[in-house]
Amino acid sequence: MSVKTAAVRDFSAARVAGIAVLVSLFSFLYYLQRSDLLLYGDAVAHINIARRVFDSETPGLLQLGRVWLPLPHLLMIPFLWPDAMWRSGTGGSIPSMIAFVLGVVGIFRLVRGMLQADLSKEAGKGAVTKPAAGVGAWAAAFAYGANPNLIYMQATAMTESVYLALFIWAVVYFAEFIRGLKENDLRKKDLRKSEDADRRESSPGGANQLSPALQRGVGWEKPSKSQRDDPVLTHALMRCACCLAGAELTRYDGWLLAGVMGAAVAVIALGRWQNRALRRVAAKFLLGIAAVPVLWLAYNGVVYGNALDFVNGPYSAKAIEQRVGAPNPALHNAGVAAIYFLKSAQLNMANGNWGRFWLAAAFVAVVIGAWKLRAQSASMLLLWVPLVFYSFSIAYGSVPLHVYTWWPFATFNQRYGLQLLPMFAVSTGVLTASVFLLGAGGRHGGKMVAVILALVVGSYASVWKAGPQCLAEARRNWEIRHTLNSAVERVVARLPRNSRFLMDLGEHVGIMEQAGIPLRQVVNTENHRVWKRPSDPEGLWERALADPPRYVDFVIAFDGDAVDRGANRTNLTELMEIHATGQPHARIYAARPNQSR
Repeated sequence: MSVKTAAVRDFSAARVAGIAVLVSLFSFLYYLQRSDLLLYGDAVAHINIARRVFDSETPGLLQLGRVWLPLPHLLMIPFLWPDAMWRSGTGGSIPSMIAFVLGVVGIFRLVRGMLQADLSKEAGKGAVTKPAAGVGAWAAAFAYGANPNLIYMQATAMTESVYLALFIWAVVYFAEFIRGLKENDLRKKDLRKSEDADRRESSPGGANQLSPALQRGVGWEKPSKSQRDDPVLTHALMRCACCLAGAELTRYDGWLLAGVMGAAVAVIALGRWQNRALRRVAAKFLLGIAAVPVLWLAYNGVVYGNALDFVNGPYSAKAIEQRVGAPNPALHNAGVAAIYFLKSAQLNMANGNWGRFWLAAAFVAVVIGAWKLRAQSASMLLLWVPLVFYSFSIAYGSVPLHVYTWWPFATFNQRYGLQLLPMFAVSTGVLTASVFLLGAGGRHGGKMVAVILALVVGSYASVWKAGPQCLAEARRNWEIRHTLNSAVERVVARLPRNSRFLMDLGEHVGIMEQAGIPLRQVVNTENHRVWKRPSDPEGLWERALADPPRYVDFVIAFDGDAVDRGANRTNLTELMEIHATGQPHARIYAARPNQSR
């Protein structure tokens, strides 16, 4: 009598997600209590870009701007309606925290799927490879989710966590698409052998009576529609396209990633041209990922009169570099830029020179992937795409990267190196699973895995001891802004709560946020109707500059900003001038005679 047992459900992914949620929440509360959520000036800017979509004199989607891609800001909007969540920065943290959890789960799924698909085919190891895949997946998830720099960044409104989650899941679905193709090929091969055997058995003269044409496969029946239209392949590729589209709407890194994946899918479709279903789904995939850059270029062209405004416009990285004048040690040298980027990635993983071991381990994992994982090694190579993007961006895209160990011995844009964290995490998982398999015969697999995990823990402990570089850079960023902004904020907080202001919010939007002044009470550069060219004398911004007393109660100008250059001071009364070392002077004016100091 046979007894059928129900399949045991695997809750590993749910456990991973639960642990990631706890890590995210505890770190968020820790940094919130220490007032570290808004240290990055970019975090403050992201939050206020999202806020002004509904809190502005001219609300609407055009408030999303022209340089930063819109998806992170759109995700923040629902959480920024309460003023308290806006002022504290918590509304901007929530999408990053959700993305962090999704990223950890994605790494787990990616590594487990890769290892189960290929390692399990090794003869005689079927009972060992499934645990090995689980061990490798847990190790990879730990390497990703326990990274100190990512733990800080996911508690802020910065875009790194959101992009990494989309990046990881795009690779997850691409890997599942590749596995699906391989499994279909194997099934068709087995089916062909089975049907050939059936024909031989049913033939009157046996196998020797088959014609040469039939023996070569002529007469092979066309696969059924269900075989041609594999829903698993279609869903995997379409979900990959959705993740890529999201990545393209989050950071420009996603544009290169989409190009590489798109080229890979095109090559696969061309190689299987007889498969009509694959051609259709590949065409949809390519159209989907191509639509995002085209629409963004069209948006910039129609609204701002320059399709490449985010590249060479007044708020582009190129314009900012020209104003700031930060040195770029890798200027016009992609090779040097690659070395700096790799060093930045290493410093996100370990303090000092210990990061070299992570890089060496990653190269070993690539070799193991090419040897053992075969088809899945393509997915591992996709995790190296950020190296190409940042090498050329740093060298030619006006985005300098500084590491404190090399000239100019400072930390600037250290967070860029986090883009290689998925690669390091997956490499950890592959190495751990391989070590587990090697030691399984001698029953030393657990000890060898423990050694690897101890090395990861030691590496991250060195980062915590020295202080995460992303957090250190954020604190220096805040210290530069804090003295001037807090001085102006204290003055603004003493003014009547219903006052209206004329101010260029570009560099100092955090003043109004911390003072609790709704952005709809501030006439600023974003109220300019950019589609009115070459000028818009009837626009709110232009009219307020020409006649401040008619529209506002107070004017705040910083040396050299748009208000300082363009405001009519004829009827303004200077209330205060604020000085801060290394910062432009700030002047606060009363626009109407009845406004007192």
